[in-house]
Amino acid sequence: MKPVIKALLIERMGILIKNATSNARVHPELAQRQAMLAKRLSTKYRIRMPYELRIHYCKRCKQFIVPGFTARIRIGRSNVKSIRITCNFCNHTYRKIIKNKF
Repeated sequence: MKPVIKALLIERMGILIKNATSNARVHPELAQRQAMLAKRLSTKYRIRMPYELRIHYCKRCKQFIVPGFTARIRIGRSNVKSIRITCNFCNHTYRKIIKNKF
């Protein structure tokens, strides 16, 4: 795939995710649709979605999650510094490790 087309598609996915995040509280169905379109673009053209966009999807049910609205964010309480993200759709909890303590 040409780099120009790839950059254009990544930019379009970013716009769709940004719009979905802003519409999540007022129009949740529209936000899910926009996020689904962004995911479909990445699968159709076989482009890896950037990390900043991928973190907005649940790892288990693949639904679009917005922190504070459709997901619960907590700080982990162990020696390993991490953030616990709980999806409100499937109640799956997964961690993002911030920094290991040595």
